[in-house]
Amino acid sequence: MSSLFDKIFRPKKGKSEAASDTSQGYFYTLRNYQPVFATHNGEIYEIELIRAAIDARARHISKLKAEIVGSSKPQLQSKLRQGPNQWQTWSQFLYRTSTILDVQNTAFVVPVFDEGLNITGYYPVLPERAEIVSYKNEPWLRYRFTHGETAAVELKQCAILNKYQYKDDFFGDPNNALDETMKLMEIQNQGIEDAVKNAASYRFIAQVNNFSKAEDLSKERQRFSQENLTKDSQGGGLLLFPNTYQNIQQVKANAPTVDPDQREQINDNVFRYFGVNDKILKNEATGDDLDAFFNGAVEPFAIQFSEAMTKAIFSERERAQGSFFIANANRLQYMTTTSKVSLAQQMLDRGVMSINEARELFNYAPVKDGDVRTIRGEYKSAREDLGGISDANETK
Repeated sequence: MSSLFDKIFRPKKGKSEAASDTSQGYFYTLRNYQPVFATHNGEIYEIELIRAAIDARARHISKLKAEIVGSSKPQLQSKLRQGPNQWQTWSQFLYRTSTILDVQNTAFVVPVFDEGLNITGYYPVLPERAEIVSYKNEPWLRYRFTHGETAAVELKQCAILNKYQYKDDFFGDPNNALDETMKLMEIQNQGIEDAVKNAASYRFIAQVNNFSKAEDLSKERQRFSQENLTKDSQGGGLLLFPNTYQNIQQVKANAPTVDPDQREQINDNVFRYFGVNDKILKNEATGDDLDAFFNGAVEPFAIQFSEAMTKAIFSERERAQGSFFIANANRLQYMTTTSKVSLAQQMLDRGVMSINEARELFNYAPVKDGDVRTIRGEYKSAREDLGGISDANETK
């Protein structure tokens, strides 16, 4: 059976040598820089708070609805309406693409080919390294994966998404700005761990009299430890001090931990970096909070993803003829139930919404003949002449 790698990176006839041939040199950007992407920041996904922030963004982005408009490539459009590829749903595809983008600040979406070398879908890949090379005066993306395999795809057939793009003309910069925050989070976690361990231990200091020689004091220390602090001791969990011990005091361990204000500052650093907040992470946000999150996090991804996929799927001529890919969301889903009811009442009787559009607000399935719009009888259409407009205003 063909592997997933073979299905995605099926070599095109006469072009398979592009995966390994470098005789044509590299494709250089405007500043004469060899564009190379390399994985640096996979470790940030291992930190609980950062993973939660990335997951929150990905969960909301996975709710976007993928649609294709236009008449170009009807067979591919039919396949993409069913799903991005034969292994994922659109929800899974969007979740993984968003996660890769937040962790790496660069995400690659490549075409999937069938036996006849026709594009049947798209798949988000996670290469260890990617570079843009020139093959026969055409730019190609060449990938290298952790298992050692390499592949190349024409740049015009790929979608590249990025964040924090500054130094490179194609790829996003790494998440080095989070290094200091990650160090503070690690110190904080170590402090909590040490505090838990020390809380389970018992320490004391005491003044011991009647010992004139150092070796006698050493023997007494060994005797006390043997009788009280070893697992074979017979103390039964009770420490008994001889009368030669004076000024006995317990030593309480105070492991350094981050105080609440510092902890909140660390959390805010992560929240600002990923554009989330505590309510989003805990699924407590409603109404305006969710609408603001949509504007700041979901919509920018949807726009960039839609434009990148449009260029990957359709040629310039097909785009000029009106074919495009779009990932959109019903922003009104973020409204409260009360607001949705009020909106539906106001929009339905004015013909702004159809019955099915109103049902979509509440996640109800469409009904037969529900795409018609109705206008209440007391509303009158304004005519283009001045008198008609005047009549309409008087009616209101």
